[in-house]
Amino acid sequence: MNDGEELWTSAARLLREQVSDVVWLSTFQDVRADGLDDDGLHLILPSPTVREHITSRYLPLIEAALIEADAPGVSPVLHVTPPAPEHETLFDIVVEDATTSDAIALGVDQPSSNGENGVNGTNGRGFDASRHAVTAAGLNPRYGFETFVKGQSNQFALAAAQRVAETPARSYNPLFIYGAAGLGKTHLLHAIGHYVDQNYSNYEIRYVSTETFLNEYVDAIRSNATAHFKRRYREIDVLLIDDIQFMEGKEGLQEEFFHTFNSLHGANRQIVISSDRMPDAIPTLEDRLRGRFKWGLITDIQPPDLETRLAILRNKAERDHTAVPADVLEFIAVRITNNIRELEGALIRVTAYASLNNSTITVSLAEQLLAELLHGSAERTVSSRAIIEAVAEYYRQPVELLRGKSRQRPLVLARQVAMYVMRDLTDLSYPAIAREFGGRDHTTVIHAVSKVEKLMKERQQVYDQVTFLINQLKIGA
Repeated sequence: MNDGEELWTSAARLLREQVSDVVWLSTFQDVRADGLDDDGLHLILPSPTVREHITSRYLPLIEAALIEADAPGVSPVLHVTPPAPEHETLFDIVVEDATTSDAIALGVDQPSSNGENGVNGTNGRGFDASRHAVTAAGLNPRYGFETFVKGQSNQFALAAAQRVAETPARSYNPLFIYGAAGLGKTHLLHAIGHYVDQNYSNYEIRYVSTETFLNEYVDAIRSNATAHFKRRYREIDVLLIDDIQFMEGKEGLQEEFFHTFNSLHGANRQIVISSDRMPDAIPTLEDRLRGRFKWGLITDIQPPDLETRLAILRNKAERDHTAVPADVLEFIAVRITNNIRELEGALIRVTAYASLNNSTITVSLAEQLLAELLHGSAERTVSSRAIIEAVAEYYRQPVELLRGKSRQRPLVLARQVAMYVMRDLTDLSYPAIAREFGGRDHTTVIHAVSKVEKLMKERQQVYDQVTFLINQLKIGA
């Protein structure tokens, strides 16, 4: 063992005593020393994520440990080993209305309950058991902490969410996040779920919208299956419940959630709640439930400032591998101020048009393409019913079939476009949109939105159809 390894062993022993198990396992366990010289103690880190965690949160802790290990003048020098290449599997592609039988038809093995089909939780065909668990928990794979853009308007909520994810039920329980639609509350809930899944492999996580919770509760009563419903929500480790404001006025639902809350909290399980209002501003919420929401931490997310909006647009452009001039990003960021969903939608329309027409992205082009959107961006009053009826009429499909289960090609495209437009023009969550289409799983909506976004960049016809429908609906509103 060389001097660097000895020093890191001593420092790591001190660090192990000061951080939680999950922080140690997720951040420090795989760090190793790679020499000691005049520059400092060289540390090899397994990923850029670990480096970011250490740089932003734990660097002072390491420096203090080195001082305590009798190396007061030594600074940590961080290096990241090249990540292993990722290989796409069939399960990286979400198929609309996918079921177990669909997967079998595609030739993809189903996961074994004991992991006998492969090594490290994967089977011989590349199925990632952890990914399957995340899908079962209702989490959007695109919503992680690494894709959440930090700014003055959300930094406290982000810090609280990260703290809860690192130490579930040991920091803030419950965590209550509130703010207007389209500001990132749902993103934070999913990010917490992903982080817990990655670092607490034995934890059961469930994300659910209040509307879905209500519908499952009603179905349980109707089918005399309330015992199963109670087990489903009271025997989990992390409950992420979205849009709690929809409980107002529903006494039976509030009663059931009150007991679910007590059961989870009493068993030291984490609860994270989102709402468009703080608890005191939900008028018909029961006092006992409102009081319990105040047991933990209440934090808000405000509309992003200009710098944050610019960062969000740059992040979106980078993720889509699209070069967008700075003045165009600034134009969009200045003109759309209150809703991140609308902000990203504007960028999609501009980049899709430019890609289809092989044209240069300019401010004048953005102004031309977004004229209707910018004119009516203050109001979002289009109803889901109006959207479904307009799309059904445009594609000459019956509304009943659009809401139904048929998967004929023209109908599937019309349904996906309707879901995309509904996501763009309303404040409905993915689960709420799914309910508008016959009670599908919300992952179907996630897939539809991504699919249409991709098709808009590849097919002029789809771009024109979506743009026409959005403009007509906004004019009609």
